Amino acid sequence: MFPREPGVAALPMYALPGVQRWQEAWWAGLAWHFKAAGVAGVPERLSRDGGSVAAWSDPRLLFAQACGYPLTHAFAHRLQVVATPCYDAPGCNGAWYRSFLVVRADSRAEALQDLFGGVAAINDTASQSGCNALRAALAKAVEPAGPPPFARTVETGSHLASLQSVASGIADICAVDCVTHALLHRHAPQGLAGTRVLGETPPAPGLPYVTSRDMSREQCERLAEGLFAALANPSLRPVREALTITGAERLTQADYAVILAMEAEALTAVPAFAQPRQASGQGDLSAARSMRE
Repeated sequence: MFPREPGVAALPMYALPGVQRWQEAWWAGLAWHFKAAGVAGVPERLSRDGGSVAAWSDPRLLFAQACGYPLTHAFAHRLQVVATPCYDAPGCNGAWYRSFLVVRADSRAEALQDLFGGVAAINDTASQSGCNALRAALAKAVEPAGPPPFARTVETGSHLASLQSVASGIADICAVDCVTHALLHRHAPQGLAGTRVLGETPPAPGLPYVTSRDMSREQCERLAEGLFAALANPSLRPVREALTITGAERLTQADYAVILAMEAEALTAVPAFAQPRQASGQGDLSAARSMRE
């Protein structure tokens, strides 16, 4: 049985300037199709309270978008994948994405190695696109047994803040989710002002739509049915285009093991860079900040 009381829905990962109103419109379409697919407890509005970690932790969670790193770490036993959206954004390939390595517009760097010894900005150590992807790029650029690549790492709390840190000269480089980069370019180009793309990171599965692990397989399938109906609805095309969404793929939790392998390899090569926090016995809720991709 589906819950009779309203559940929780959240789309926190790309809640950028100029984007939230399109997320609300996307949710209205999704909610209609979820109800048509027989899903009960569909909330009328998205939850904006408490950030992503609060939504993923809520036992009433019906539908949300998550980052792949928490999905494979602190929330591996709390969330299950419904499907992974595909985006029409440079750097994306089907349901896979990557991060862009971003530097100041006037930076003379031509390669990642040119910035060694400087300052790197990350949004959060529990972010795939802002930290783990950068670590993977570093692993391919450093010399074996060489010194730490950066003199210092600053943690900013969001991709937008990392971009501002680079533009202002606080940091020399950051890694930004390519979908975030595309959405800023489309809706809030001032967020990219004073920066340029230097390169890109290895790819990984994109940010999945998820539901609570407590949902049955049948319930998850009904959510997927509603999602794919919304993706096929012509009246929602302007909304999907504004969000750069082109479709979705049925990736599974196992597909995200790529992130674990990426982390293991990178930590061997650059053990001193942005060490991940140790998860607590309660899903690392001590680090319950609003993690925005």
